[in-house]
Amino acid sequence: MSATPRPAVPEINEVDLSDLKASLALGWQDFRRAPTLGLIFAGVYVLGGWLILWAMTAQGQIWWTLPASAGFPILGPFIACGFYEISRRLEAGEALTPAAVFGVIFRQKDRQIPSIAAVIVVFFLFWNFLAHMIFALFLGRATMTNITSSLAVFTTPEGMMMLAVGTVVGAVFATLLFSLTVVSLPMLLDREVDFVTAMLTSLALVQENPRVMLSWGALIAAVLFVAMLPWFLGLFLALPVLGHASWHLYRRAIT
Repeated sequence: MSATPRPAVPEINEVDLSDLKASLALGWQDFRRAPTLGLIFAGVYVLGGWLILWAMTAQGQIWWTLPASAGFPILGPFIACGFYEISRRLEAGEALTPAAVFGVIFRQKDRQIPSIAAVIVVFFLFWNFLAHMIFALFLGRATMTNITSSLAVFTTPEGMMMLAVGTVVGAVFATLLFSLTVVSLPMLLDREVDFVTAMLTSLALVQENPRVMLSWGALIAAVLFVAMLPWFLGLFLALPVLGHASWHLYRRAIT
């Protein structure tokens, strides 16, 4: 990291759709300048996706899905810091070596990133619990069906209502988590601030620029959804570009 961290007190700037476009362009540029490290970090998610897919399809291995999925909120913030550190070094003209980048990621364990990871894990566990509650509420009295081999249960009125309610509740959770973390993670890498300040600043940014920031969240969700379709292989491109772009959006949104 830089020897002189940025001022601790963050200031929120107004952003517009042109900032999103410029951030994506810079994200693509960073990926082209340092593709190897980006592919390594993205590979962690691809391997995790394959593990979850194997757990969902291998007979008797469904119980693996929860611990496998839980690894994402735990490791995710540290992997994201890898993308941010690459962009930060390219921006500052500093040496870009694997040892330097991985060293910064390793040092985050002694800073505020683990606290953010804990918040994300709590969100994940609570949503997992709530999803089971919604399933039980609408389908708890239905005839037992193996949903991994038959989708007929979802075409019933109860199944469609469950999907509708689950989608709405999930969207609320996703929007809140996005609002709390969209710039808090790069901020914690870049500045000496506590995780509460970072999350509140991130939330304030979304509140002051709702159209632009929610458009950014929707774009991320759409790109990642499409990237996961071909056996998660699209993540090799989507994650580095979005990760680098997130750094540049943070730099434009927070001073």
